[in-house]
Amino acid sequence: MPVTGRLTDRHRLVFVAGLHRSGTTPLARCLAAHPEVSGFAGTGVPEDEGQHLQTVYPTGREHGGQGRFALDPRSHLTEESPLATPENARRLIEQWSPHWDLDRPVLLEKSPPNLVRLRFLQALFPEAAFVVVIRHPVVVALGTKKWARTTSWPALLENWFTAHETFLEDATRIRRLHTLRYEDFVADPVASLADVAAFLGLDGEVPSGAVQAQRSAGYARTWRRWQASANPVLRARQRRLCHRFGARAARFGYDMRDLDARMPLTVGIG
Repeated sequence: MPVTGRLTDRHRLVFVAGLHRSGTTPLARCLAAHPEVSGFAGTGVPEDEGQHLQTVYPTGREHGGQGRFALDPRSHLTEESPLATPENARRLIEQWSPHWDLDRPVLLEKSPPNLVRLRFLQALFPEAAFVVVIRHPVVVALGTKKWARTTSWPALLENWFTAHETFLEDATRIRRLHTLRYEDFVADPVASLADVAAFLGLDGEVPSGAVQAQRSAGYARTWRRWQASANPVLRARQRRLCHRFGARAARFGYDMRDLDARMPLTVGIG
C-alpha cells in the first residue's frame, strides 16, 4: 500500500547523522553496500548528502556551513517546526526517490545537520530509524579547520558541543536510535557494523571495506605537537581549550588532552 511519494509499506527509512568529519560518509557507504540497503551515490552534490537534494528545509550551509551551523539556533528543527507537515514528507520522498534503488527495502539518507534535526525527521517519518556517529571533538575541529579557515578554534569546538548537547536533549524523544563512537567503529568495524545491522534488522554481514582505521592519526600528532611545542602561543592555546571544554568532553567519554583515552559515557544514549 503506498504511503508517501513513491514508497510502499515494505520500505524503511534510515537517517545517518553526525558532524562533518565524524565518519558519517564511510558509515553510510558501508551500509549502502549491503544488498538490502540503498543510499545516494553519484548525485553530483557534496558527499551525496540528502540535504543538498531537497528544497523542504535549509541546508547546513545556510546556517554557516561546516564548523558553524549548530551555532545558529535556527538549525535545530523539531516536531514543532512549521515545516513538519505531511505534504513536506511527500515532497522529500519525491525529491529523494530518484536517487534510491526502490527495489531495496532499506532507504538511507545521510547529512551532518541531521544531528540537530532528529525530532523533525521523526515527525515527518515516524517509523524511521536513526544512526548517529560521534567522534572526538578535537579531531573533528582539526579536521574541519581547512574548510572553515576563518572560524576560530573555540568556535569550532563550541559548534561540536552545541550540536551534541542538542542531540542529547533530543535523543530522549527518538524512538529508534543507535549511537556509536567513530573510534570504536574504526577499531573494530565488523563488530560495530554487526551491531548496526542488528539494530536495522538487516540479514547478513555489512561490508566494512570503506573503513580506514588511521584517519585520526595525523590529527593526534598535530595535537601532541601543540602540547610539546616550543611556541608558548600554541601551548597556551591548547591549555585554554582543554580548560574551557574539558568537563563537557568528559560527558561524552572523551579527554581533551589525551585523544586516545576513552571514558564511560556519563549520559545514557542508545
